[in-house]
Amino acid sequence: MIHRLTQYGLQSGRLIASCRAVVGAFGAVAVMCSVLFVPETRANHQGHPAHPETGTPPVAGEGREISGAPFRVFLSTGPAVSDSGLDAADLDAAVQTVVDALTIMMQHRANYPRFDESLAKQALKQVVIEPVVVNDEGKAFPFLVARTKEPGRVTLLISASALKAKGHLNHPDALIPVLAREFQWVVSKADTAPKAKAVSVERELQTAPIRTDEEIAGLSAEERARLLQQLFDAYLRTVDDQKSLDGQPLYEVGSRTPIPPTHTDSTTKLYDIRIREALQKIVREPYFLEQTPKAVRNLLNGKIWNVTYVKIDQRDWATRTRVLSEEKAVVVGERRQRIQPAAILINVHRIASSDDPFYRDTQGLPMGALSADQLARVIALEIQHNIQEKSLSGHTAQDALTTPR
Repeated sequence: MIHRLTQYGLQSGRLIASCRAVVGAFGAVAVMCSVLFVPETRANHQGHPAHPETGTPPVAGEGREISGAPFRVFLSTGPAVSDSGLDAADLDAAVQTVVDALTIMMQHRANYPRFDESLAKQALKQVVIEPVVVNDEGKAFPFLVARTKEPGRVTLLISASALKAKGHLNHPDALIPVLAREFQWVVSKADTAPKAKAVSVERELQTAPIRTDEEIAGLSAEERARLLQQLFDAYLRTVDDQKSLDGQPLYEVGSRTPIPPTHTDSTTKLYDIRIREALQKIVREPYFLEQTPKAVRNLLNGKIWNVTYVKIDQRDWATRTRVLSEEKAVVVGERRQRIQPAAILINVHRIASSDDPFYRDTQGLPMGALSADQLARVIALEIQHNIQEKSLSGHTAQDALTTPR
């Protein structure tokens, strides 16, 4: 799960803010005056000189065709990373494996809806195989999706060293499920539709009743519950700023059938209540203090500012943690503690994947059909696995643009 937090972290722009900053449910900085997103036209990859037009590493030749596809597969001509552990045979195998996997996907495109959608929209300009794929912070990834200067089109970068390390070379069948998941990012990053603006949320920052980890460890269950309620009253939000659930169907606990809401805000209110009940369980029950101590601590020490259900159709994940980068850290509380605020998002209609740590707890149900007990475990495990004490600036710039629809 940890890789899901920072994966595909190309920095696609920067946020310029004025006046006092606050944080919306999706990890984006909102301000009481204005926020401006300034897009960058290039994707930065350390160690790989970018082509001036596409923003991607240079490629040689005409590339490899995929029968029926509007894109080709290229091998990067950028300088190879000396410690990649690859030889020419490995690079050839990487290209062939990707070509074979995409060919099979083309033949059965109805089985891969995101891939099919990207083809219909001609969102993918090219696929580029590199020895190692890194973002602008130097962190290596198996895949990255980079915008191009052509509106609505992107480049998919694939790391040959990652394919080799995961045993995918010469095994296109094993690569297909992983590769298919990347096309949610192809579709999303190619999307040029206007993004909804975050609603400014006023928070009491200077008087926020946050505690240190040592103080939290000494609190009783009742004291932790009272502190959580104070945080609800101060700045911990359990409804997303865009109200993405308004007018949306809801799920009865244990049911896979969506039910129309009786009122516009019925679904929003239902999940607000369920989230708060789950959070109360996390801070009260000994199980969570023993098994997921980071969840208890981070809920009460001020690092988490949003825990909310959302509906984001263009994302296939069930849960997601978003952490603001270091340069957007906020001073909170009487001790003036610097915090990189985090948001925990639960995608209401999605089902957990087999690699999610809470997969068994969800029993194949949509996230919106979980009981408060199940939801508590899901949230606790998400926090335990995905809260990180570092800057995620390469990831959050793009995350800030993702809004519910």
